[in-house]
Amino acid sequence: MEVCRPLKSDVKLKHRPLTPFRVLRGLICLVVYVSTAFMFLVYFGPVFAGMLRLFSVHYCRRATSFLFGLWLALWPFLFEKINGTKVVFSGDNVPKKERVLLISNHKTEVDWMYLWDLALRKGCLGYIKYILKSSLMKLPLFGWGFHILEFISVERKWEIDEPFLRQMLSTFQNPQDPLWLAIFPEGTDFTEEKCKGSQKYAAEVGLPVLKNVLLPKTRGFSVCLETLRGSLDAVYDVSIAYKNQCPFFLDNVFGVDPSEVHIHVRRIPVEDIPESDTEVAAWLMETFKLKDHLLSDFKVQGHFPNEGMEKELPTLICSVNFIVVISLTALFSYLTFSSVWFRIYVGLACTYLATVTYFNIRPVPILGFVQAMFNCQKME
Repeated sequence: MEVCRPLKSDVKLKHRPLTPFRVLRGLICLVVYVSTAFMFLVYFGPVFAGMLRLFSVHYCRRATSFLFGLWLALWPFLFEKINGTKVVFSGDNVPKKERVLLISNHKTEVDWMYLWDLALRKGCLGYIKYILKSSLMKLPLFGWGFHILEFISVERKWEIDEPFLRQMLSTFQNPQDPLWLAIFPEGTDFTEEKCKGSQKYAAEVGLPVLKNVLLPKTRGFSVCLETLRGSLDAVYDVSIAYKNQCPFFLDNVFGVDPSEVHIHVRRIPVEDIPESDTEVAAWLMETFKLKDHLLSDFKVQGHFPNEGMEKELPTLICSVNFIVVISLTALFSYLTFSSVWFRIYVGLACTYLATVTYFNIRPVPILGFVQAMFNCQKME
């Protein structure tokens, strides 16, 4: 992945220098975020994502979304309040708590994290799920969180991914469960080298030659839309752009980049999207053609049209959320270090989380399992 070139804009903001203060603050933030993630996972994960799921998938998702939404909200707090990054929203002012399929361009490795800023404002932070490459599920600690939050991992081999994708998507069809399913149809982050390869292929097969995005892969999007169409409200077409440079993960941690993040949202009612695979593929290609034009205009003008659709995050609410997360982490730390029984529990919880993540195990509700067994016996 390459760092994007500075924007050609009349008002060119400078990125912040990496001072000793920013290094120290960033290291403290990393320690806080990792420690809070660990305590939330080991104390809440087995109970609410494991035991509660044995009785109700719906209430399991409600509980995990609320509890882990508290932790996820620390990231917008870091971006906007601690680092002072300006997040500018534009486009359609989408309603709260819809069930949506969200498609976005993939400029850099942290695009997906900035979608949390939008989801937080819409009350769906804990319900956002991503389709990501399977190697990310192997990340220490965070892979456990991805599993609990039901992110969908793919191998990037369609013959392997399609049946697993359909099976996972079928579990998200309950319209009572809020859902933001985010996908990046380009399949990888944007670089100039990848763009040249994409343009060459597009010219050879007669597809649009795009400058700011890669050609989208249509099959995954088509399967998502086909499987979930009956329970979705809309598709959100999200375009993300940065000033001055596209950030890496550590740029966010230390607060040196980006100076501004611009997020443009276009809401398309699901009934306005065609149903056949061929027409869906053509629709997605046209959508990315429009996205390419939008990003070209951003390079020239330095902003997307129709800005100001969202307000700033309330500092008080963000601070209270931070205090709650820190307080719970302090309580769990005290319990862990003060009692051998809690240390045994933590060890067992880590073993459980590592096992279910590695083998991709999701508990089946007892009632549903009994009913399935009864139906099998009845058929025999």
